[in-house]
Amino acid sequence: MLAKADFAVEIVFANTTVFASKLAPTMAGFAARQRYAARPRRRLTLYFRPLFTTVRRSTRASSFVFSAIEPENSMLKRTLALAAGIALSFSAVVANAADVLRVSAIPDEAPTELLRKFKPLGAYLEKELGMKVEFVPVADYPAVVEALATDRLDMAWLGGFTFVQVNLRTNGTAIPLVQREQDAQFTSKFITADANVKSLQDLKGKTFAFGSVSSTSGSLMPRYFMLQDGIKPEDFFSRVAYSGAHDATAAWVQAGKVDAGVLNASVWQKLVDSGKVDTGKVKVFSTTPTYFDYNWTVRGSLDKQVAEKIKQAFLKLDPAKPDDRAILDLQAASRFIETKPENYKGIEEAARAADLLK
Repeated sequence: MLAKADFAVEIVFANTTVFASKLAPTMAGFAARQRYAARPRRRLTLYFRPLFTTVRRSTRASSFVFSAIEPENSMLKRTLALAAGIALSFSAVVANAADVLRVSAIPDEAPTELLRKFKPLGAYLEKELGMKVEFVPVADYPAVVEALATDRLDMAWLGGFTFVQVNLRTNGTAIPLVQREQDAQFTSKFITADANVKSLQDLKGKTFAFGSVSSTSGSLMPRYFMLQDGIKPEDFFSRVAYSGAHDATAAWVQAGKVDAGVLNASVWQKLVDSGKVDTGKVKVFSTTPTYFDYNWTVRGSLDKQVAEKIKQAFLKLDPAKPDDRAILDLQAASRFIETKPENYKGIEEAARAADLLK
């Protein structure tokens, strides 16, 4: 229970929330120990924060909003108001403490693999941008879309379909910066361990695996091309399953959990090159037509100068330089090129045709 002059203060600004918890009537100590739920009192707005102690990210505001439960002690209230100007001088300090680029990626591979691939790229971006870069893992594809749309992420590696979802969710404000050169002509591979399967028609009545339902190359575009060929997966196959990731689809096919599956060409080649798939057992029997796919996208409210620095950092990666080549190889990229929202209109049309967008 709070004493009469105790109160809680919350400050929200620039995607950061600072909490003060319990302030003594004498204003001595000013130590923030925990966040209190004060008993109902009249609420007022103060442009003040006595002590900057604990910082937590938030997305509820983009300017200073100092909200407090009004203390019954009027002397304390006047003292707080007198100190309001002092609080404002600390804003830059706290803002700088939160100067971190939060980056994530659709979980189209195992989490450990995503982190391994990102580590050298993250270090490179930190050097180029002069700011900390933090990789934030997510549980699934929709989580990336929601986090980027609500400014809880600054940048994300998206598939074509997840970019379309983010673009619609943000009313077109999300900005696709760059894509790999091969993402302008991406393909998916249909694979099987059944030697008798030569085409999709040979799979009628058999079991089939997509990756994630939100995956461009592991679900949307293969489904779209199947529909164009008169194959509705749920009617054509005896069972349709979703593995959740490209490498998982390959593992399912190799283990015989499904008769066939589809995954993106880049991951397939990586699995072959690393010996993680037995090509004596699992084979590619069909390849989709080309389409646009992956890109690095930033939230629309990200500082324009920062966004431009990020884009230029990707574009300057040079495969002729050993350190840059190592980063590009982990990204399965020959180089990065600029991209634009218009490149993904075909993906949006495919999603609507497959009833994956309302």
